[in-house]
Amino acid sequence: MIARNLFDHEHEAFRDSVRRFLAEECAPCQEQWETDQRVPREIWQRAGALGMLNANTPQAYGGLGLDRRFSMVASEEIYRAGLASGLIGFGVHDIVAGYLVNFGSEAQKHAWLPKMASGQAIGAVAMTEPDTGSDLQAVKTRAVLDGDHFVINGAKTFISNGSNCDLVVVVAKTGNSGKGADDISLILVEAERAGFSRSRPLHKVGLHAQDTTMLFFEDVRVPRENLLGGVPGQGFIQLMKELAWERLSIAVSSVAGSLAVLESTLDYTRNRTVFGKPIFAFQNTRFKLADLKMQLAVSQNYVDRCMEQCLAGTLSPEAAAAAKLWCSELYSRVVDECVQLHGGNGYMLEYPVARHYLDHRVLRIAGGANDIMKDLVGRTL
Repeated sequence: MIARNLFDHEHEAFRDSVRRFLAEECAPCQEQWETDQRVPREIWQRAGALGMLNANTPQAYGGLGLDRRFSMVASEEIYRAGLASGLIGFGVHDIVAGYLVNFGSEAQKHAWLPKMASGQAIGAVAMTEPDTGSDLQAVKTRAVLDGDHFVINGAKTFISNGSNCDLVVVVAKTGNSGKGADDISLILVEAERAGFSRSRPLHKVGLHAQDTTMLFFEDVRVPRENLLGGVPGQGFIQLMKELAWERLSIAVSSVAGSLAVLESTLDYTRNRTVFGKPIFAFQNTRFKLADLKMQLAVSQNYVDRCMEQCLAGTLSPEAAAAAKLWCSELYSRVVDECVQLHGGNGYMLEYPVARHYLDHRVLRIAGGANDIMKDLVGRTL
């Protein structure tokens, strides 16, 4: 297979550090986190100290000023270790920092980015509503200007980091033009604001350690200065600019998780015997695994090329959508085939493939449902 040339020795040294942290301080605690339905804040702070949070935030705002490849390494190692159940929230936190870096005022950046980089403050994005998913132009949450404050009313659901969050980027309607995108704004809401509340953690099929909740806004008053970008009606454009990275990060995670599943399945089939010989010795097994490895090798190269374009600032929305679509679908195919090759053991949580089976499926929905990704790619035909 073609060797990767995306990383240099600094990225690989960082990878070693992340891998040790995940193995020594996170993996032994996963069952407790899943019982608690959240990752404790001290883990966020440890991750911040290691540079795993918002690595590309400029040094002027408390970050390390590194490139996106460091975030890519962190995501790859989280999925390689099978720890997406709780640590998928790091990626959401990174997206919030991106909104602040690219669209925040100097006051907003200095107030939040240093605390987010250190893990002292946790970010969330409130897009999805009980009646509105991928169609962000149809959101019903409304922010009405009242003097020097916005008054926000509405509800959001499926919010990652919902229990832990200190700061929420809220997608809300601020206009009445009826043109959809022109009426949307992004507004920062601090968790201590009166009228802001959260539900209990939602019961999900997988990602049991991820604190996912509903958020409620009942006459929440925030200063006009909390508007991202300073001008109402810029929210949809801001969302579209950041969604390319979010979708690429899902592709990155999907390939890394798939490779981890393939590796563990290779080990299992070499050591598990059926009819007196290893499962791997059967041609059917080898053909299936060879097919998956081939698809993953091609996918990894496409994702790495997308990352190169991301670093150069030339990654197109449709390329990111295609990466997210293909790689998250491939993750499902890999997991399904590998569960089957494990037999009954594939349904037991003591085997890595079973945990991936629970935790991977949401990636075909997160960041925009894959049917929407097809439409985005189709528009370019």
